[in-house]
Amino acid sequence: MGFAPVYGAAPDRKDGIALIRAAVERRVTFFDTAEVYGPFTNEELVGEALEPFRDRVIIATKFGFTFGDDGKQQILNSRPEHIQVVVETSLKRLRTDRIDLLYQHRVDPAVPIEEVAGTVKDLIAAGKVKHFGLSEANVRTIRCAHAVQRVTAVLSKWSAVLARSGSGASSRPRGARDRFHALQPARRRLPDRNDRREHAFRSDRLPQQRAAFFARGSQGEFRPRRGDQGRRGPQGATPAQVTLAWLLARSPWTVPIPGTTKQHRLEENLGAVDLALTAADLSELDTETSKITIQGERLPEAALKMTGR
Repeated sequence: MGFAPVYGAAPDRKDGIALIRAAVERRVTFFDTAEVYGPFTNEELVGEALEPFRDRVIIATKFGFTFGDDGKQQILNSRPEHIQVVVETSLKRLRTDRIDLLYQHRVDPAVPIEEVAGTVKDLIAAGKVKHFGLSEANVRTIRCAHAVQRVTAVLSKWSAVLARSGSGASSRPRGARDRFHALQPARRRLPDRNDRREHAFRSDRLPQQRAAFFARGSQGEFRPRRGDQGRRGPQGATPAQVTLAWLLARSPWTVPIPGTTKQHRLEENLGAVDLALTAADLSELDTETSKITIQGERLPEAALKMTGR
């Protein structure tokens, strides 16, 4: 998403293609996009970048909107006929004959979820889609959809309910970021027109959120410890690495989705795979961060109205 004009001006397209291909060479296999990122331009970027590696990767994209006269206003639309059109255009932009994981991006209260699931079921039968996912849906919506077509993945903040149910969970690191990241320095580097300023990085929330970063030491560092089987312990780990490692430790089917536009951040994120958080680390992190009250909602009010909660 960072390579679409969401967090300010879009970075250079060539840089985006190079970074995605570098991730493939580093054995990253799962890539998540959506028609709304841009809109449309991010799917085109991902399609071009991954075309030479199509059989080595899994591509997820999302439907659920039409766009206003300005080309950007997001209007909920999960009508069956619209989903059919979106899939055809997404396939062309992604330069592929199938979408591995197709999410409903936001719940559309005007369309019964059973109709949405039935439409995706037909697309799966036609070979155009392989798996069905939901993004920011509540438990009732997930169950009703699952009764029609198996829900393979749910995209949301980390959820203990999903963990107990055994559903695949694609987790945005920004959910765990509320717990671990030092936010105040990051906000100063954000462009004025950046949606992160308006929720996760709002100045009235920073003192409480920033406190989470210091939960285990005045400098946010972690005690040295050797991991099992040669994996390194948390010494010198960055907040991003701890966040990702914490998510990876939640369950075997949890898939964090970190986004970046920088090569050095890609390397940093991948370092989380080799970070060994012991049971004691996880317990301490959970205990310390549970004491912190996160201020405000994680999304703007308009976005929260589309979460099905």
